[in-house]
Amino acid sequence: MTSKRAASEDSLFAHAVRAGRLPGKPPLADRMRPTTVAEYRGQGHLLGEGRFLERAIREDRIPSMILWGPPGSGKTSLGRVIAGQTQAELVQFSAVLGTIAELRAIVDEAKRRRAELGKRTIVFVDEIHRFNKAQQDAFLPHVEAGTIVLVGATTENPSFAVNAALLSRCKVFRLDPLSDGDLVALLRRALADATRGIGAMHLEADDAALEAIAKDARGDARRALTTLEMVADHVQNTHVDLATVEAAHTHAPLLYDKTGEEHYNVVSAFIKSMRGSDPDAAIYWMMRMLEAGDDPLFVARRMIIFASEDVGNADAQALVVANAADQAFRRLGMPEGIYPLAHAALYLATAPKSNAVKNAWQRAKAAIDAHGALPVPLKLRNAVTKLMKDEGYGKSYKYPHDYEGHVVEGETYLPDDLVGSRFYDDSK
Repeated sequence: MTSKRAASEDSLFAHAVRAGRLPGKPPLADRMRPTTVAEYRGQGHLLGEGRFLERAIREDRIPSMILWGPPGSGKTSLGRVIAGQTQAELVQFSAVLGTIAELRAIVDEAKRRRAELGKRTIVFVDEIHRFNKAQQDAFLPHVEAGTIVLVGATTENPSFAVNAALLSRCKVFRLDPLSDGDLVALLRRALADATRGIGAMHLEADDAALEAIAKDARGDARRALTTLEMVADHVQNTHVDLATVEAAHTHAPLLYDKTGEEHYNVVSAFIKSMRGSDPDAAIYWMMRMLEAGDDPLFVARRMIIFASEDVGNADAQALVVANAADQAFRRLGMPEGIYPLAHAALYLATAPKSNAVKNAWQRAKAAIDAHGALPVPLKLRNAVTKLMKDEGYGKSYKYPHDYEGHVVEGETYLPDDLVGSRFYDDSK
C-alpha cells in the first residue's frame, strides 16, 4: 500500500513539474507578462511606431497617466513594461490597503533615489478608482512636483472615478480588449516558452482549439492564459484539440456592472437603437441587459418612458404596449416575461417616431420658469359663487361644443402674456 501511495505521489509531482505547477510558482498569466514593448500585444493605437506613448517610452519621457480599459487588456503589464523600458523603479501601491504613511515612505525613498542615483520612481496603483479622497489628495503635490510618476489602472471611467485635480495632472490612455488574433499569438508564445510558459510540456495545439480559447476569453488575456493552463494541466496526452478545450470550457461572464459605466453604456445603446428604428440592435441590447442580470422592471420602465418621449402621439398605442409589457412581466416573471418585454422593444423600435411630447412639456416648463405663475384669464376661471360671477369669472367663455367642429376659431386659452406661444408641434 505504501509503495502504491508513493508511486501515486511521484506521479502527481512529476505531472506538477511537467505542467509548471510547483507550489509557489506564479500562474501562467503572471509568468507570461511582457517585459518589453516588442513582447506586448495589442494597443497599437498607443504603442504603434510614432504614437505618443511609444515615443514617450522610447525617449524616457513618461508622464503620469491613467490606463483605462477592461479586465485583461494589459494595464498592469503596460505599467511594468514602462518601468522596465525606462529603467525606472516600479513601486506598487494598493488603492484598497495602502495608507498615507506608506505613501510618505514611498515619496521619501523616491526623493533619495532621484538625488543619489538619478533614477525615477513609478508608482503603479491598480484599481485607482478605489482611492479615497484623502489618498488622491496626498498624491497631488508629489505628482505635480515630478517626485513620482503615477501610473494608475482602472476599469472605470476616470471622469467618474478620479477627482478632477488629480485627473488634470495625468494623461488618460484608453486600452481596448485584445483581438482574437492577439490572444492566439499570446497562447502560442506560452506554449513555446519553456522558461516562463509551458513549453517544457511539449504540447501541440490545433488552431481551432486556440481560437476557441481566444473567442471565449472575449479580449481578456488573463482569462485566455488561465484557460490554457487549465487545459494543459488536465490534457491526457501532448495534443490539445477542440474537444479538449470544450471539455474544460467555462463561460466568461458578460462585462457589465449594474452601477457602473458599462450599465449606462448598454442602456444608452438600447434606447438609441429603438430611437433609430433598428429592431435588431434594440433586441440585442435588451438581451445584453437581461443576460447580465439587470432588473427587467428597469428595462420595462425605460420603455414606458421611451413610448412617450420618442414615439408619443406619432403612435399613441406605443404607451399602451409598453405599459402592458410592464404589467405582463409582473404577472409572468422570468423567463416567460421576456416575451412581453421583447414584444414591446420590437414594437417601439419599429413605431413611427416623434419627440413632440418631450418638446411640449419642456417648452411649457421653460415658459413657467421665465414668467412665473401668470394669472388665469377671467374667462377660463370657474365661477362657482355669485361673488366670482360678479368679478367676471367665466365671463365671455365660449363653450366649444356649441360651435362647428367643436372648436372656437380664434379663441385663446393661455395666459394673456403667452398668447401666440407654441409649445406643441405635431409635425415633429
